[in-house]
Amino acid sequence: MASKGLQDLKQQVQGAAQEAVTAAGASAQQVVDQATEAGQKAMDQVVKSTQETIDKTANQASETFSGFGKKFGLIK
Repeated sequence: MASKGLQDLKQQVQGAAQEAVTAAGASAQQVVDQATEAGQKAMDQVVKSTQETIDKTANQASETFSGFGKKFGLIK
């Protein structure tokens, strides 16, 4: 009878340990997902900022060359 009680206790402990491992794994996955999402948001912001800088630079260059063209009579 005592053996049956120990076997039941062992199974309960194993079940609790498995649940703890599963919960820890889920928590770790959630942390990874959040870090991945944060990284993606940061990369999106870098891309957006870079594109805006490129656009501004292209516009400034266009305006500068247009100004030179008008100044030297190449563009009316």
